Amino acid sequence: MKVLLAMPDGLQHRMFDRDQLERLAALADVDVERTAPDLSALDDAELAAVDVLLTGWGSPLVDAAALARMPRLRAIVHTAGTIRLVVSEAVWEHGDIVVTSATEANAVPVAEFALAQILLAGKRTLAQAARHREVRDRRREPPVSDRVGNFRSVVGLVGASRIGRLVAEHLRRFDLEVLISDPIVSAEEIAALGGRKVELDELFARSDVVSLHAPDVPSTQGMVTARLLASMPEGATFLNTARPALVDRDALRAELLSGRISSVLDVDDDLPADDPLWDVPTVLITPHIAGSQGNELRRMGESALEEVRRLAAGEPPRFPVDPQRLAVSA
Repeated sequence: MKVLLAMPDGLQHRMFDRDQLERLAALADVDVERTAPDLSALDDAELAAVDVLLTGWGSPLVDAAALARMPRLRAIVHTAGTIRLVVSEAVWEHGDIVVTSATEANAVPVAEFALAQILLAGKRTLAQAARHREVRDRRREPPVSDRVGNFRSVVGLVGASRIGRLVAEHLRRFDLEVLISDPIVSAEEIAALGGRKVELDELFARSDVVSLHAPDVPSTQGMVTARLLASMPEGATFLNTARPALVDRDALRAELLSGRISSVLDVDDDLPADDPLWDVPTVLITPHIAGSQGNELRRMGESALEEVRRLAAGEPPRFPVDPQRLAVSA
């Protein structure tokens, strides 16, 4: 089985450690030290021999022209999450090419990050730390509200996505009420996750912490409206590890500048350097760190390696991408 690393130079050494690369080389005919950042630069004979493409962030688009030069191609194994920039419509039209993704593996650190921030938010950590920095004397601190803490407080999860489901499973260990809003997931499925299915209005109005886990698709853009944000209880926290396009950013900025609610924003990569949110003590802005980083990339590499093993053994893939679900997935 001929495998080609169709990815930017050096990416294989970020996604796989030495042991994983050795295991990959034992499974297939592959040069683990060589990548193909540009499929069009390869000669016809080399592409004609390829059975499997191993792709990742920044990989070339597999379009109709590339497919025409790879008659033996039977699988695209993606070491990252979304495949939208790698797999063209021509791949789905072909019908006989298996596409897998490491989305499940990438969901793990995002859910861990969200869990940590949810529990910290329950303690009103940002607001209390900001006040303590200003007062610098615990004896002068005012009494905390009875809504502070993680005993029977309310957490709202917007979206029962892969990440949303993992977060819900983590939250089962704590004395929390979990509300989940997702238009395509049944109340029974949500109950099995330990939550209760509600509409967005109830979720925002009741939750002490709201964590956003919906995909960025046309139907979800702008779903977190000014009205929903205004309905959040005073002192509540809004957590976004999804995408900024899902939120009315002007409305969120106004709420945060007022100090009425707090927020953890991990995906606002294009926030201008002079945006006033940088200086709000009850807003934590992190540089897209919830997803896989550092050694966590090897988890996605391990997921891809397992898919290659299954292909070599003639077994079905573990995490195939369903093209019918692309309209409702990230």
